[in-house]
Amino acid sequence: MDGPLPSLCMTNMSVPVNQGGTQARIPIYPRSVKGRFRRLKWAILVIAYGTYFMLPWLQWERSGAASQALLFDITSRRFYLFDLVVHPSEIFWLAGFLVIAALLLFFVTGIAGRVFCGYFCFQTLWTDVFIKIERLVQGERPARIRLDKSGWTADKLFKKGLTHVLWLSVALLTGITFVLYWGYAPELVVQLFTGQAPFAAYATTLFLTATTYVMAGLAREQVCTYMCPYARFQSAMFDKDTLIVAYDRQRGESQLGRNKLVKGLKQQQQRHQAGYGDCVDCGFCVQVCPTGIDIRDGLQIQCISCALCIDACDNIMDSLGWPRGLIKYDSERHQEGSKPRLFKAKNIGYAVTLLLATVLLVWSVITSSTLDVAVQQVRQPLYVVLSDGQIQNSYMLKLNNKQKVPLSLDISVQGLDDAVLDLGRVRHIEIGADQSLQVRLRVRMPRDTGQTQIPFAFVIDADGVEQPLSVPAFFSMPR
Repeated sequence: MDGPLPSLCMTNMSVPVNQGGTQARIPIYPRSVKGRFRRLKWAILVIAYGTYFMLPWLQWERSGAASQALLFDITSRRFYLFDLVVHPSEIFWLAGFLVIAALLLFFVTGIAGRVFCGYFCFQTLWTDVFIKIERLVQGERPARIRLDKSGWTADKLFKKGLTHVLWLSVALLTGITFVLYWGYAPELVVQLFTGQAPFAAYATTLFLTATTYVMAGLAREQVCTYMCPYARFQSAMFDKDTLIVAYDRQRGESQLGRNKLVKGLKQQQQRHQAGYGDCVDCGFCVQVCPTGIDIRDGLQIQCISCALCIDACDNIMDSLGWPRGLIKYDSERHQEGSKPRLFKAKNIGYAVTLLLATVLLVWSVITSSTLDVAVQQVRQPLYVVLSDGQIQNSYMLKLNNKQKVPLSLDISVQGLDDAVLDLGRVRHIEIGADQSLQVRLRVRMPRDTGQTQIPFAFVIDADGVEQPLSVPAFFSMPR
């Protein structure tokens, strides 16, 4: 790299160190940029924000629960995802979903690098909005730098204060919206503003407000650089075939490096004849970077692959009439002159495992039983000797109806000769739609001196269930 960067760029790159020997925070003032990647990021942001903030208000008619499309009902221990109801016994679906998400992240990272961070990460999406607010209130990059360097005047106090008020407003709206997923939104939002909501709702709102304000407003690039573990282990998934945001050093530097558009070096042909590359050292790529790095120094841990530097460089190339692509998505192997191999053994392994995990999860959801049954023997006492000499065991039968209609059940005993099933005062068992029920059962039979534990099964026949369910159990006899 020949020649220093412009002083305007050095604002992002200087590393002040305090007297204690620790590095102070480097102020970063990202500049706005237009281009295809910036438009893509805005489109993803609009979709993400629209989904997050509007989904709690989407009505979805269902019986036995609030008519909300996405509802995490802790009280009734149900997660409602449109027509899908997730019960406690199916919480392993969450583990499956997390495994799929991790595999998808590994697969995408192996092929296209850190694009999740640049386009879909919550930190990136909220930081983009916070930077947009800051830019609207305080002005473009040079204006924000001048404002920070100036003394505290009424104008500075107003702009800084308004920026933080708007940040806190977005952070508060973020926290409130998150809470609305855990209750019926139209009622819960009224409770929140009238002081009638549960303490957990206020605590969660306060926590999300504070973390959003700090992470997206005050910490910003420090989250991506120091706090996010993904920045640390991403290199384990990168190889020479991974697509990354890359600077074409051969084209940009040539023999003598880069140089500005000075007299005699304003035409591409003149620069090539003089031994200089196409990079005019404008610093635009550094100024638009949200983490303040210089992509011309090569791949760095701070790079989140947002591609804004590509838009910046393409704009400069377009204004000069030169070909785009000085900064672009590229692989190290392609830069070396070889053909990249995106679908290699590692990536194929990720893809196959991802597909298998997805198929298993979908199969599990589709084939899940509409009736969960569990039986537990009452062990205090383990058995009772009746006056007529018969032995009685007691059991607790737990039933969970996952259907949207009530179920009528018939229960019988299989595998015990001369056994009598006693349901007490219950003559007919019915379970409401998406409801649970516990039934105490008693089984009596003559004493058998040959066995102390006799295996048998409760058979549950229900309307709407294709085959009767058989639940194994044991009958205890005195020794």
